[in-house]
Amino acid sequence: MSGYGVVIDGMTATKKGNNDSNASKESVTEDELLVKGSVTPNDVLRLGKVTAKYLCGMDANTYGVDFTRFKIRCMDTGVVLFEISKPSSDYAVPAINVDDDLERGASQDRECTAGRYVRYQFTPEFLKFRRIGATVEFAVGDKPVNNFRMIERHFFRDRLLKTFDFDFGFCIPNSRNSCEHIYEMPELDKNLMQEMIASPFETRSDSFYFVGNELIMHNKADYAYNGGANIAGPKHALD
Repeated sequence: MSGYGVVIDGMTATKKGNNDSNASKESVTEDELLVKGSVTPNDVLRLGKVTAKYLCGMDANTYGVDFTRFKIRCMDTGVVLFEISKPSSDYAVPAINVDDDLERGASQDRECTAGRYVRYQFTPEFLKFRRIGATVEFAVGDKPVNNFRMIERHFFRDRLLKTFDFDFGFCIPNSRNSCEHIYEMPELDKNLMQEMIASPFETRSDSFYFVGNELIMHNKADYAYNGGANIAGPKHALD
C-alpha cells in the first residue's frame, strides 16, 4: 500500500506499511471473528471480503471518540469533492444512514446501523484520481487514547482493491484533533473501471478503528461511480 500522513493542528497520522500482503496469509471468516470475543488488527487484515455485520457494538467506543467533520479533496487539483460536519451541539460519527430498505446482515436493525454506515455517489472521473486527501476532525473523551489506528479495506464484490492502514498515534484526554490521510489510489484497468461504474454500490469498504489491539469502532460504506456531473459526495446529508 502507498500512503502517508499529514500533520494538521499538531497531530500526525502515519502509514503503517503495506498490509495487502496479509491477504496471502491464512484467511479468517466474519463468523469466526464474531464468536472470537476480541478482534485484533491482524484479524481484520485476514478477512477476504466485506463483512455483513459489525464486528463490535457501538458501546465498544469507551474512549468517547466522536468524529465531527470530514472532507475529501483531490490532491492533484486541490478541488474539494465534498465536506460534511456535525453541528457543534451534536457530535457523532461522521456517517450517513443508508436507506431503510438496504440489507446489511441478518437481524441488523436501524438502531444498530445508525451513524456507522454511509453511501457515496461519485462521477466516473473519481476512479482516475491518483491521490485523495481525507481530512477528519474528532474529539476524544476523558481517557487517553494510545496507539489509535484505522484499517480501511476496500472491495469490489469479493475482490480486494486496497488496504489503507493509518496510525493516529496518541490523543490526550478531552482533546479536539484534526489530521489528513493521503490515499494513494490503486491503479485500475479499464475493464475493471467499467464494471465498477456499471455496478453501483457493489464497491464497499470496512473501516476498523483500534486503540492498541482493541477494536472500538467499525464503520461501513458503499460507493457508486455513475453519478452525473454535479454529483460527487454522499447521497444524504448529515442529520
